[in-house]
Amino acid sequence: MKAWLKRLGVLSAGLALILSGCGGNKESTNHASSNAPMDAASGKKLKVVTTIYPMYEFARQVGGEHAEVIALIPPGAEPHDWEPSAKDMALLKEADIFVYNGIVEGWAEKALASAANDKRIVVEAVQGIELMEGKKHEHGHGHEDEEEGHEHEDEEHGHEEEHEGHEHDGEEEPVPDPHVWLDPVLAQEQVKSILAAFEKADPANKTDYRKNAEAYITKLKELDEAYQSGLKDAKRKAFVTQHAAFGYLAKRYGLTQIPIAGLSPEQEPSPDKMAEIIKLAKELQIKTIFFETLVDPKVARTIADEIGAKTDVLNPLEGLTDEDKKNNLDYIGIMKNNLEALKKALNE
Repeated sequence: MKAWLKRLGVLSAGLALILSGCGGNKESTNHASSNAPMDAASGKKLKVVTTIYPMYEFARQVGGEHAEVIALIPPGAEPHDWEPSAKDMALLKEADIFVYNGIVEGWAEKALASAANDKRIVVEAVQGIELMEGKKHEHGHGHEDEEEGHEHEDEEHGHEEEHEGHEHDGEEEPVPDPHVWLDPVLAQEQVKSILAAFEKADPANKTDYRKNAEAYITKLKELDEAYQSGLKDAKRKAFVTQHAAFGYLAKRYGLTQIPIAGLSPEQEPSPDKMAEIIKLAKELQIKTIFFETLVDPKVARTIADEIGAKTDVLNPLEGLTDEDKKNNLDYIGIMKNNLEALKKALNE
């Protein structure tokens, strides 16, 4: 986690001083520091701190008018390497509820221990969900079926399964794939986990939280139905994407994800990996290479140029860009855009 562990002691040492002076911080204004359940008659709102964009959006939808939801990771930031500042630690300490996805936020457990608050309710939204396995890095052995959530029909690449569960020289152990929010069905489970925390923190407004959650889950069910109907008759089932973020989505809708990089989007693929992706994309007659908004698209564009394909955005929703905000896009809107991009690419 780069300098995070070294910085933790410094952040902790300065935390008390920051907290003593943060009353004038506009992000903290009008919020009680008490973490006791909110009294509906008092007009106080729950202070909810979140990490990546989907957690912010899910919490915002559940909380409605009874909560102020704060996203620690700012728009445009790539979350895999983001680290909390001392100001972020102060917000975390004051939170009534802290919502994080899990796995993506490698800093979360140590930050929670440092900014200790025994009344704060913590939601790790991947808890209770069966996670797929992937690898942080690729080493030229081919695309990983566990990351993609769907077996390749091409027998040439079937040798991957022979190595399942075995460590290769230079390879890392498999790690859980955190990108569950890109499956609209699993996203519903994350919303339910967040709802449970709101009900516990503020039982006086339980009915409103349930109504909010039910309304949003209905939208997620409609999104799932749109994906089911939109992708079931696609001419192709394979798509190439910048990193292995779409395994759960691929598994849900019977697709094959071919990631250029592993679970971390910043990893540069090896020459062998690039050659393999190019060869496979040609064999499958893939005409679109997907890149994403928060990462340099040069590798995706290089592959597209090599095979005479075009590029398009497939957004992993790890964070909003300023352009997304300008266009009033949210989780549902971006997921619909992703669906249209997939439909177009898979039917070329």
